[in-house]
Amino acid sequence: MKLYYDFHIHSCLSPCGDDDSTPNNIVNMALIKGLNVIAVSDHNTGKNCPAAMAVGKKNGLVVLPAMELTTSEDIHVLCLFERYEDLAKLEDHIQRTRLKIKNRPEVFGRQRVMNENDEVIGEEENLLIVSSGVSVEEVAKLVKGFRGIPVPAHIDKQANGIVGILGAFDYGLGFEMIECSVDSGVKLPQITNSDAHYLWDISEAEHFIEAETCSAHGVFEALKKMCRQGE
Repeated sequence: MKLYYDFHIHSCLSPCGDDDSTPNNIVNMALIKGLNVIAVSDHNTGKNCPAAMAVGKKNGLVVLPAMELTTSEDIHVLCLFERYEDLAKLEDHIQRTRLKIKNRPEVFGRQRVMNENDEVIGEEENLLIVSSGVSVEEVAKLVKGFRGIPVPAHIDKQANGIVGILGAFDYGLGFEMIECSVDSGVKLPQITNSDAHYLWDISEAEHFIEAETCSAHGVFEALKKMCRQGE
């Protein structure tokens, strides 16, 4: 079946994300846009994923847990998971390696952790838009080790894109899928996402994957199949 997706959406936990990008607002906007599956992918954290997944479950939208990891080289890598428990293990790992710089909300924005009722239950003290301490040579193996799919993000962009920073795409780094909005010339399966920091930027029902079931397992298996086809 065709499932329309957007796997790269920031919530109000990302300091650059809009305060209105709460779990309920993200899910409802995705439904308005006609999507079947999304992923909440904040910078170097997945702490708003449980709330978004719970809201999605109540409203018939599949929500994958995810994270946009920043490598030591300032390259963004989208990390997609089937289960939040696996994402949490990755976050625990980079909590030990990530740069610890106190957030300045008046400069960078607030970093709010929310529950499924859009109530603030915490706030990240350290700035999230910093290096995870994981190099680009390490990241693919690390994410796969936690049962995730590592996807170099927005590779068609100069800022934080793997091609813009390294000068070329290195197939030896272990990636099996890319995120891009144009034909990049990279010979790997491609997904196209919004990288939405505001609700109105969430994708319309335009890009889809073929999956056997409309479920987290079905979506993740479809993504893994796409990765295998690119080998």
